Amino acid sequence: MEKMLIHGGKRLSGEVTIGGAKNSTVALIPAAILSRAPVMLTGVPHIQDVYNLMSILAEMNVTSDFSGNELRIDPTDIVMADLPSGKIKSLRASYYFMGALLGRFGHAVVGLPGGDDIGPRPIDQHIKGFEALGAKVSDHNGAIVLNAPEEGLHGAHIFLDMVSVGATINIILAAVTAHGQTVIENVAREPEIIDLATYLNNMGATIRGAGTDVIRIEGASKLAANNAHTIIPDRIEAGTYLSIAAAQGDGILVKNIIAEHLDSFLAKLEEMGVVMDVGEDSIFVYPSGELHGVTIKTAPYPGFATDLQQPLTPLLMKADGEALVIDTIYPKRTRHVPELLKMGADIRVEDDHIKINHSEQLTGATVAAEEIRAGACLMLAGLMANGETTITKVDNILRGYDRVVMKLQGLGADVQLVDSAS
Repeated sequence: MEKMLIHGGKRLSGEVTIGGAKNSTVALIPAAILSRAPVMLTGVPHIQDVYNLMSILAEMNVTSDFSGNELRIDPTDIVMADLPSGKIKSLRASYYFMGALLGRFGHAVVGLPGGDDIGPRPIDQHIKGFEALGAKVSDHNGAIVLNAPEEGLHGAHIFLDMVSVGATINIILAAVTAHGQTVIENVAREPEIIDLATYLNNMGATIRGAGTDVIRIEGASKLAANNAHTIIPDRIEAGTYLSIAAAQGDGILVKNIIAEHLDSFLAKLEEMGVVMDVGEDSIFVYPSGELHGVTIKTAPYPGFATDLQQPLTPLLMKADGEALVIDTIYPKRTRHVPELLKMGADIRVEDDHIKINHSEQLTGATVAAEEIRAGACLMLAGLMANGETTITKVDNILRGYDRVVMKLQGLGADVQLVDSAS
């Protein structure tokens, strides 16, 4: 196991390039098994989740090769395999193999996934969609067993009871090869949904409406990749570096950004008083002057992303007055708060609301990254703090942030990974 050491207080400058979107990547890799031809993904981030998914693919005799930022996946010799435990529990996005295997083979056995512990994330909407398509769903010793009828899955009209990115993706993966038309209402509208639809359409699927709240799918008998697919930039990584630039930067250019994916986040930065030049595919953040406390209320896209409330929190500590964070998606996403208290932050949780007051100076401490975005929050706090910050459970950060140490060092940060035993 590794830990991250940060000697904080250094001003940062230069430029950083954002990698491909984690939340796209972890759906696109399972979706590759729907193709009857090799798949090429470009712009793939160097994150632990990619290697975990490659390992799961290997269990189905699917070969993969990751070089530079290109990932080649060859599912032509795929064999049906149950994925009841072990690696499948290492990340939440492994549940996308439910929809992908059901769409490819009409059968799947997938263990209930792991990932970050940030509150309940039930899969009832996924199951509702699979059953509407004709699948029989059962729970066998903690694994979900899915079986399509002998004649195959059929199109259906599905209304999601709540907006869910995971359920939207999983139902799309199952429905693209179902007989007839599937209409899914009240779906998630995230850019990653559009990215997945583009990817599948290039394989021969017919998906319309991605990015709206109604998606229509005409089932295809077979899919086959014809050309490489470039993954969209990671808007959460982008928001994290924009927060770092505003909090500790002396002028930082953040490259490979789709600004409209960050509209709600950028609006809050501007409301705080952060000065930026927003270009076609990059944003320059000027050194911050006086900042003002704001209220953050997370919401499904295009609202403020739940994944960005924690990376923004240390910047809110630099603002005058009280800031308030209300996470309507995961109200229990507060595991960063006790760690920030160790560093001297003036922060508290009341009725699932996070209240943040101006903190004159943070002090380095030993803290734990209990999940990905909490880890990003502590990383930024460590960059701001006086003295040395040690972040344990750093694997959670590496799961979600592309070559993060190299990128921070490129901006002038004093940060390194060391073995926990040292």
